Amino acid sequence: MITISAFKWVPVFAQGLVRDFRVRWALEESGLPYRTKLIDSSDQKSAGYRALQPFGQVPMYEEDGLVLFESGAIVIHIAQKSDVLMPSDAAGRAQAVSHVFAALNSIEQYVQTYSTLDFFYANEEWARLRRPSAEQQLRARLTLLQDWLGDRDYLSGRFTVGDLMMMSVLRILRGTSLLDDFPGLKAYTERGESRPALKKAVADQLAVFAANDPTKAPVEAREIKRSA
Repeated sequence: MITISAFKWVPVFAQGLVRDFRVRWALEESGLPYRTKLIDSSDQKSAGYRALQPFGQVPMYEEDGLVLFESGAIVIHIAQKSDVLMPSDAAGRAQAVSHVFAALNSIEQYVQTYSTLDFFYANEEWARLRRPSAEQQLRARLTLLQDWLGDRDYLSGRFTVGDLMMMSVLRILRGTSLLDDFPGLKAYTERGESRPALKKAVADQLAVFAANDPTKAPVEAREIKRSA
């Protein structure tokens, strides 16, 4: 059985975006069953978990003695098991993998820089000064990506692991209006959002966070006390 690690809970702004979502989505598209190993901040620092994921992050992937980390590497591994995610021809497979790397290296770093300024440092003066240039750089990358996509539904003409990763990265911008200025990319991202496998992956991740929401624990404890 495949096992992936996931956080027990994260703040609301990150829910639906934590990188185990990408692996969940790939597994759902591939029709592969899996289970989750839920961790918290103390687990992240433990020697046992660091032996599986040296940086203490999620996701970690275990399967029959194989241990992987980094979402890009994991989804490529899963895609190799799936006709849905990986084309059958060598050229198509190579192109799909190149789009995974493009998402992670050519797009995500700009998305993350821009988003981090708003998520974590919105009230900092240095962040206010950095934001215009970060947005300019991101817009330049999104322009190039939209030009590359053109009038195609998907980057390679059909849905692949490359689209899964690129759409996952673009979803980070969901709390902004940036994609409104890039109608091709907005429609592309919405195309991914409409896939049943994505909906299932998001729902499963959110269900974990709802079940472990620390803000609800005191209320539940009081209810138990009153009913005793």
